[in-house]
Amino acid sequence: MKNKLNNIWRGITYQPRRKFRQIKNVIDWIPVVWNQFDFDYSYSLQVFKHQLLKQAKHFERPDSWGERDYIKAQKIRMICRLMDKVYTDEYACEYQDRLKEKYGDDVIDWVFSDIKDKYGFKKMNWKYEVDEKFESQRDQIKEDSDKWFHESHDKQKRAHKLLWKLIEHNIQRWWN
Repeated sequence: MKNKLNNIWRGITYQPRRKFRQIKNVIDWIPVVWNQFDFDYSYSLQVFKHQLLKQAKHFERPDSWGERDYIKAQKIRMICRLMDKVYTDEYACEYQDRLKEKYGDDVIDWVFSDIKDKYGFKKMNWKYEVDEKFESQRDQIKEDSDKWFHESHDKQKRAHKLLWKLIEHNIQRWWN
């Protein structure tokens, strides 16, 4: 009898609960849609990431139906963290940190200097290329910079490839 009453009550309240969830969902998407533009793929990635995080949150709910949904949520969150690292070029910029660590924080600061015979025009150089402070190390800095740049760039490409392999491998399992 109690189970039958429960089912009747759930049937009566289904539509109001559904409308409430739909309104809540629209409100949740407003900041994403408000800041979204059509001219850059990064906005599409933000939309995708927002949806993935909503899905992870759903899997973490105590009333989630799927077995081991918490593992799905952890994988989604890990992929979103990797997505952040890849699309902020964290790995591609590691060479700069290595240069600063070895040669000082100002080694790759930009220096702007006037161009002879071109009034109002400036040329841009790394500080190590023009500052006397780095004169004795200039060739070594350039060599390290080139080597570490390529290593960082390769690492960035591998991380990008890994991100999409992880998505491809897991995405069809993210449901309940």
